[in-house]
Amino acid sequence: MMPTPPLIGQSISRIEGYEKVTGAAKYAGEYNVKGLLYGYVVNSSITKGRITHIDIAAAKALPGVIEIFTHENRPSLAWFDLSYADMDAPPGSPFRPLQNEEIQYNGQPIALVVAENFELARYAASLVKFNYKEEPFKTNLLDHLDDARTPKAGLATFLKPMPPKPAGDFEKAYLESEKTVAAEFYHGTEHHNPLELFATTTIYEGKGKVTIYDKTQGTVNCQLYVGNVFGLKFKNVRVISPYVGGAFGSGLRPQYQLFFSVMAALELKRPVRVTLDRHQMFTFGHRPPTYQKTRFGASADGKVKALNHTAIGETSQFEDYTEVVVNYSNMLYPAMNTLMEYKILPLDVFSPLDMRAPGGSTAMHAIESTMDALSYELNIDPLELRLINYTERDVSVDRPYSSKELKACYLQGAEKFGWSARNPQPRSMRRGNKLIGYGMATGIWESNQLPARAEAILTVEGKLLVKSAVTDIGTGTLTVMTQIAADELGLPVADVTFAYADSKLPFAPIQGGSFTTSSVGSAVKAAGKALRKKIFKKAQSLEGSPLSKAKLHDVIFKDTCLILKSDSTQRISLLNIMSANHGKPIKTTNFSVPNLLRLKNYSRAAHSAVFVEVEVDEELGVINVTRALTAVAAGNIINPKTARSQILGGMVWSISKALREETITDHRLGKYMNQNLAEYHIPVHADIHELDVMFIQENDSIINELGTKGVGEIGLVGMPPAIANAVYHATGKRINQFPIHLDSLL
Repeated sequence: MMPTPPLIGQSISRIEGYEKVTGAAKYAGEYNVKGLLYGYVVNSSITKGRITHIDIAAAKALPGVIEIFTHENRPSLAWFDLSYADMDAPPGSPFRPLQNEEIQYNGQPIALVVAENFELARYAASLVKFNYKEEPFKTNLLDHLDDARTPKAGLATFLKPMPPKPAGDFEKAYLESEKTVAAEFYHGTEHHNPLELFATTTIYEGKGKVTIYDKTQGTVNCQLYVGNVFGLKFKNVRVISPYVGGAFGSGLRPQYQLFFSVMAALELKRPVRVTLDRHQMFTFGHRPPTYQKTRFGASADGKVKALNHTAIGETSQFEDYTEVVVNYSNMLYPAMNTLMEYKILPLDVFSPLDMRAPGGSTAMHAIESTMDALSYELNIDPLELRLINYTERDVSVDRPYSSKELKACYLQGAEKFGWSARNPQPRSMRRGNKLIGYGMATGIWESNQLPARAEAILTVEGKLLVKSAVTDIGTGTLTVMTQIAADELGLPVADVTFAYADSKLPFAPIQGGSFTTSSVGSAVKAAGKALRKKIFKKAQSLEGSPLSKAKLHDVIFKDTCLILKSDSTQRISLLNIMSANHGKPIKTTNFSVPNLLRLKNYSRAAHSAVFVEVEVDEELGVINVTRALTAVAAGNIINPKTARSQILGGMVWSISKALREETITDHRLGKYMNQNLAEYHIPVHADIHELDVMFIQENDSIINELGTKGVGEIGLVGMPPAIANAVYHATGKRINQFPIHLDSLL
């Protein structure tokens, strides 16, 4: 009997797509209930100091203003730092809204005005007056590099390992190398800026009980935070977030609008919504500005012998935020002499926050631009230099990769892009008055899996219901989990419901780091397998069952039936099984954890090879990415359509990172100056031209039962340096600061 074609691997359109494009999807700020109040946050206008006086008289006198919360009248809250921590919290003392009169950074939330409508709350907020005593501050990373220090260790080191120890004798090997390159790199602050603003609608359900609609990447994470901070029982805190209008890491931690909404609802015993406006989206986490230095040395035949990568990243004064930056070069290139150094510099800013491909997008700019410069020193094609240094092992930890098809990415990507047409000399290719440049780079992102739980239920109607608290931040999680679940029982997608984004459902970790499919998907698959066993056992127990003497592996689940492989006429429908189950569903709940005993012997990562063509106006210095190709090896691709969309989104963001995007700080004020989308430049349709994605087949039986590695980050790490390398090839100018401004090319 022919097996049913699996749904895994099919390009199925997003299940919730219709709701999103028609406006039927309800986001956190769109749940309207009777008696809803609106809160507006007041932010500090100084960078460091303390509040000496608050005048709320004018605001409080306005009809319709219900309450104004400050540190002077806030309710009693949790005392210990641990109560304010969350699943993504770095070591340190998490920020506590309204804790006291101290101002720790510019834009710190210092009051909440609650009123009968949003406009009134916003107007009243403008009438609240604060007097401050200012203190000296420092916000400029480059001015204080000598003050950088080693980060404190914390629980997050599982996903953010510290740099490997030095190997060999780097200084000696570097001095003895036939060709060397040394370079410095810098990128400034970047903010996530998802389309949907952060909003929380809290419904007061009675004493100590709330239902919360929140923009988040982790419903359980927010449930635990609220319960701990406000002293509520976790079972009485329900967080729901079915639709998220982008997040990119900004929702990994509970943001302050959640705190204010819950606080006001509990105190006023009414439903309260707090929505941040666009400029307030610049008052919490961000990608930290980072300074990097590289020194690479190679023999005349191109073998890299010595690698040194140093990075200094910004953090706040109250938490040690870190990123994995300097670890990647030796994971890719097998030099025996290495020196990797990573430090952080506490400044008077809010704690940075993981932003799509945190650390990786920073690191690969330095690594791959240095490799490109080395290729010119050696007079070796940049692609050929990568192939010369290709390895199947991660020499930084002396382990093989669970799978690695990067070489296929290089070769197939180069052929499809037409890399062979590249003239190796800079400024040698033209199209009219435009200089043409080709650039390429490698991408790598470590593949992880976290514990997760899922419940699978065969309903009395013979349909499959699967439950998980996981969110879908726009990546296609709902669709992918439905495909995985449907395959386990051989059902069409229409017969499967995936209930998600609700903290009352089985545990799921925060959604980020490209580990969601591997984590929650593995739990869904495990729950489906367990349910198959229960269904099969029930089918065998039926009177006259044609499966009574069969084993589970003798049966396939197909067309809503259990069918004997050796004789397709011998079958039992799921409906018949359920009708014999006395009107009760069949349920199973499974907890999936990574097999660490097996995985510890392997390095696991997704890889990419990126090829880019740019046009540079010789007179104006304007850069256009005219075409780009990303070849990706990321294990088993569950849904090529949603996966391609993820990579394309990363490629668009790469153009933004390399050529457009930056948050500008006036360090005299310690303040971000372009807190809006008019001046925080991101690509528009006219900036995006021919982008292509190809997935290289990669089978990985080690990494997890699905064979998945994740695609959320890998689309962003390799393309920014490929753009910079293409700009060098076009112009002969090596620009090591992102974004690349046109004036640097004039």
